Amino acid sequence: MKVCTDSCILGAWTARRLNGSGQVLDIGTGTGLLSLMLAQKNRAGFDAIDLDTEACGQAIENVTDSPWSSNIHVINADARHYRFSRNYDFIIANPPFFESDLPSPSSEKNKARHADTLSLEELISVIHHNLQMEGAFCILLPIHRTDYFEKLALDKGFSLREKLTIRQTPGHPPFRSILLFERSPAKQIPTQELIIRDEEGNESPGLLELLADYYLR
Repeated sequence: MKVCTDSCILGAWTARRLNGSGQVLDIGTGTGLLSLMLAQKNRAGFDAIDLDTEACGQAIENVTDSPWSSNIHVINADARHYRFSRNYDFIIANPPFFESDLPSPSSEKNKARHADTLSLEELISVIHHNLQMEGAFCILLPIHRTDYFEKLALDKGFSLREKLTIRQTPGHPPFRSILLFERSPAKQIPTQELIIRDEEGNESPGLLELLADYYLR
């Protein structure tokens, strides 16, 4: 799977919200992008899990070639059944969320993009059982699945702490959301919006500022 702008936004936005240390779980790591982005800004330890063997092989290669290889441990396993050795201070997930869309002819893309192997219900259960009581988690979702997932999280005792909605251009409706949850109730929920490109098709100042430390120009 190619690196997409959505995932880069998730990684950069989340990296600013970690405490700088502790233990982080990256569910569905793919090629290791999110763990590498978070490790660039935080001194945490990372367990990056994915059930796809080829993706994990790529993740191991990417991590090994990075300056953060000692901080990231790649696990080739199914997060639904894997027995983690600890509970985590933070969890990040870019799940296979296209549950209502047509599947791709590629079985590898189906695993990455569709909830055939990890539904949102299963994902929130994995998070619930493997997150410290004082921990937080962050997730990227299509906008039409956001309200549903918020209800799932609420049922597990989580409260929405912060929200980012993403638009392709000012003329497009929001198509993605990034949600940050914790267990303690939030008095207010800051909501931000990020537009990827302006009316002329140029990358927006907000996007350039967010990704400045990750994109080579």
